[in-house]
Amino acid sequence: MITVYLASNNPGKVGELLALAGGDRPPLVLRSAREVGGMPAVEEDAGTFQGNARIKALALRPLVPPGSGVLADDSGLCVDALGGRPGVESAYFAGRPGDPAANLALLAGFMKEVPLPRRSAHFTCVLMFIDPKGNEFSFEGRCDGTILAAPQGSGGFGYDPLFAPQGRQDSFASLSQLEKNSLSARGRAWREFVSWIQTTYANQTS
Repeated sequence: MITVYLASNNPGKVGELLALAGGDRPPLVLRSAREVGGMPAVEEDAGTFQGNARIKALALRPLVPPGSGVLADDSGLCVDALGGRPGVESAYFAGRPGDPAANLALLAGFMKEVPLPRRSAHFTCVLMFIDPKGNEFSFEGRCDGTILAAPQGSGGFGYDPLFAPQGRQDSFASLSQLEKNSLSARGRAWREFVSWIQTTYANQTS
């Protein structure tokens, strides 16, 4: 069993990862960055999801107890009609960090006149894991879908009210946490991580 600290102050991300861990029961214990003083402020300027996730993981690692791992998440929504934007800038699309309502409104405005056949998009999520020895591993998930004409649902966070996963007419914000986790890019990246960590750590003890 290994203790892993989540390199995020985003309660939505932390909540989803804790929910995923509770359902999958991997050989690890997830803990919040709040338990070691909080996630340090970082400049997410790598230009890629993997690079930004690595920046966050490296920032938290010096704060966690010896023998612990660190797991960082970087994810975003890539809209084809906008040339892949907001992408790695998803959290800052409207200019201010931590303003999901403004980001959602800006995206809805950009997409207002875009016809349905051109409203394709996908979420990408990269999980970066740094093990107790400092080795780095990354895991990626993707979820294709469509940008809806108007926000729908009250669950989830971020762009969830405007995104319907492929094959569904309901937004992520309209789905239960269990349904969303089964389809989301974060859920898919998590399952890749769990498959790897089960093989690597299943026979080890804390």
